[in-house]
Amino acid sequence: MTENVLSIVEITRLVTEAFTASRVAPDTAAMVADALVKAEIDGKFGHGLSRIGSYAAQSRSGKVDGFAKITISHPKPAVMAVDAASGFAYPAMAAINDHLPVLARQQGIAMAGVHRSHHCGVAGHHVEAAAEQGMIALLFANTPSAMAPWGGRTALFGTNPIAFAAPVADAPPLVIDLATSAVARGGIMKAAASDQPIPLGWALDADGQPTTDAKAALGGTMVPMAEAKGAALALMIEVLAAALTGANFAYEAASFLSEEGKPPHAGQLMLMIDACALGVNSAQRMAEMAGRIADDGARLPGAGRITRRDKAARDGLTVSAQVMDTIQELINTPQ
Repeated sequence: MTENVLSIVEITRLVTEAFTASRVAPDTAAMVADALVKAEIDGKFGHGLSRIGSYAAQSRSGKVDGFAKITISHPKPAVMAVDAASGFAYPAMAAINDHLPVLARQQGIAMAGVHRSHHCGVAGHHVEAAAEQGMIALLFANTPSAMAPWGGRTALFGTNPIAFAAPVADAPPLVIDLATSAVARGGIMKAAASDQPIPLGWALDADGQPTTDAKAALGGTMVPMAEAKGAALALMIEVLAAALTGANFAYEAASFLSEEGKPPHAGQLMLMIDACALGVNSAQRMAEMAGRIADDGARLPGAGRITRRDKAARDGLTVSAQVMDTIQELINTPQ
């Protein structure tokens, strides 16, 4: 299959144009395009350019409101509540990173909850942006049902990512981003799209049996990481991202992938802690830890993203013919 190599600027421009042609406001389209391109650069392909078609189909059908305007309230002094208004999650996440650090510096710690939201993409990107502002940040996000409670067979939980970031003196932030399933659902989606098998231990089919068939896995349930422990973490995230924020639980949320159904109205919760809140230079302390990890022959989690970003900035981004066809079709058939 033919591939194209485009500069980051050019592919971002094209993706933005595809979304503006798909009933998405220009400023929101630019945010969505930036998020998908950055995910692709970082190797998070399940959150990258493969999402263009499904995102556009949802904005065209009205399942996602591409012209939504978020609203912000402050029910407590260090609390920020964001209504994503059935739109994309990215404007809400950007607003949190604009405003929540101010509250965290004032109070030492602050919290933002988002409801009536959608897929927030690579969770690590949002906490990374906070860490670049001197924050230690945690993000919890719930997703449509894909995983059963441990010992159960009904998908009540999402794959529910949790992300953490902390500033490191004179270095990029530490970023940890993981799903509570054994693997990210995007890996199974990619395998299904290319008719490739998946390893045993990733998922169960609709009958609750282990499977290597990616399509059967998508019709079944994900296996939680660390078995019962992963399922417990997924439940914890349902409490934080949905019960606390007023968002839908995973089993109430429509798919992030299909244009059919109601808006998913998922939720996200971000905590930010001023990295100097206790009078300690934690960024400098983190640099000491990073040095010890490097001396031991290892590297910090997420460190590979820096190399990938440098390469993409230098050499451009390889884009498949299939993705380019999707982009051009959207641009050529505006709604």
